[in-house]
Amino acid sequence: MLKDTILSQKWQKEQLLEIKYIPRTNDQVGRKWLDSNLIKVVLGPRRAGKSVFSLMLLKSRPFMYFNFDDESLVSADGINTGDLMKELHAAYGETKTVLFDEIQNLPNWELFVNRLHREGYNLILTGSNARLLSKELATHLTGRHMPIEILPFDFKEFLRGKNFIIGPEFSSLPQKRGELLKLAEEYLLNGGFPEVVINRADPKDYLEVLFDALLFKDVVKRHKVRFSMQIGSLGSHLMNNFASFYTVRKLMEILNLKSATTTEKYIDYLEEAYLIFSLLRYSPKSVERIKSPKKVYAVDNGLIGAKTIQHSPDLGRLMENLVFTELIKRGVKPNMEIFYYKTRNNREVDFVLKKGTQIVELIQVCYEINNPEVEARETKALIEAGDELRTNNLTVLTWDDKREIKKDGKVINFKPLWEWMLE
Repeated sequence: MLKDTILSQKWQKEQLLEIKYIPRTNDQVGRKWLDSNLIKVVLGPRRAGKSVFSLMLLKSRPFMYFNFDDESLVSADGINTGDLMKELHAAYGETKTVLFDEIQNLPNWELFVNRLHREGYNLILTGSNARLLSKELATHLTGRHMPIEILPFDFKEFLRGKNFIIGPEFSSLPQKRGELLKLAEEYLLNGGFPEVVINRADPKDYLEVLFDALLFKDVVKRHKVRFSMQIGSLGSHLMNNFASFYTVRKLMEILNLKSATTTEKYIDYLEEAYLIFSLLRYSPKSVERIKSPKKVYAVDNGLIGAKTIQHSPDLGRLMENLVFTELIKRGVKPNMEIFYYKTRNNREVDFVLKKGTQIVELIQVCYEINNPEVEARETKALIEAGDELRTNNLTVLTWDDKREIKKDGKVINFKPLWEWMLE
């Protein structure tokens, strides 16, 4: 049976290698590390393009392939890794480059991977589990791995998927700018999962099914969660309250959960499956960071549209969620390099960006900035936070408003979202 699975997957691999590929922002990173003796670990949510990214990275060379997420393996009574390597070499010959898809589905995968690494195999692993990135990899593959995150398309990748090219004459053509704004709106509402962008899958139907599959496969099944209804309700509640504050105590009250420990564990599972991110408040005092409410963001705006119950989309919050995910796709690490902030007067700044010990930028996100009261509120918070955090790099991201204002001795840059996403 193992031999049949390998041959079937080999055929699938050949088919995938023939598809039209949208170049990814991380292609360069992958190519840079491909021939190193480090284990390359490609992480991200299901259906974000990890497998295709990895396959295209290896396209010009012989390599073996095995997907541990294959449904034909469910009936198998475990996989004997010795038999697996024997059958892979029987199908592919003597190459020592291997791509293992969804490695977390193999029990004790880290022992198997370490053994192959010692035997000189060049290994590329994919996984739909953020915990692989931190705890498991740090514990078992210390200093021997290179993590690469593949999330749903960023805006540049999205435009490539739509065959939209920004030429040198772009700024002088109102029609092209109008087309770009239309695409930016589509990206804001439907997100960047490749199936939605390239194959035009209905975003609501496709992403609703995907959310439920992620919840079942990567949360309920993986962690053997007994009360699946509870964690499903928690996931839906957090999606409906994206870009908003939460506390464990409040979630317990709303969802009638029995213990803080269980609630925190469920939130960790949702983060681990790349469904949500939690953002801490910035403070030099660790107690304040831990005790303050957290903000929740969804991994993709399309999932929000698929799971939220709303009469009309909240464009301001969608834009804030999009800015957060674009920053993560640029490699900014949540709760290490990005936080939210509250001033001494309780004025909120959406994002504080930090490099080392330095605060490098403060960002406010505002869809409609034409109202003088709204502008005054957003700029006041930025100026106050700029004084407290000792930074002059202040940005307001707008839908399509570009200007610069000087206030209280500080310069604030107003930038259109699309322009910032193309930087």
